[in-house]
Amino acid sequence: MKIKLLAIGKTDNKQLQLLIDEYQNRLKHYVKFELEIILDIKNVKNLSEAQQKEKEGELILSKLQPTDQLVLLDDKGKQHTSVEFSQYLQKKMNSGIKQLVLVIGGPYGFSEAVYQKAQGKLSLSKMTFSHQMIRLFIVEQVYRGFTILRNEPYHHE
Repeated sequence: MKIKLLAIGKTDNKQLQLLIDEYQNRLKHYVKFELEIILDIKNVKNLSEAQQKEKEGELILSKLQPTDQLVLLDDKGKQHTSVEFSQYLQKKMNSGIKQLVLVIGGPYGFSEAVYQKAQGKLSLSKMTFSHQMIRLFIVEQVYRGFTILRNEPYHHE
């Protein structure tokens, strides 16, 4: 299985990007992982929230293959402990899917078309974090999940 993380907009914080790169590099030992950035939509000041979500949704859906399993990072999604998340990853691998696509949406969330295409929603917290920080958190949690599955000493209960 391959894991792809789709995110809207570049990370402009160099320190966050260094940490994201660090965990991406660590993940190479466990799984094929790719972070793909969808560039910000231009002239968003001229668009309503709904129009912006629609345009972002079209871009997200254009990045998917027919066999991909789409899971949205959404504040209304299911929350897991790190151990539960590792078990979630294991179930996805056991199911035989080729690619799990995790998506971090834009500032207003996802379009209805993206919600309809999704096979699930995950929430990292009830709190709100910047979209840039969520990238780091999910990449670290994927890494943590694989270290848990391999009984490596990274995670402590």
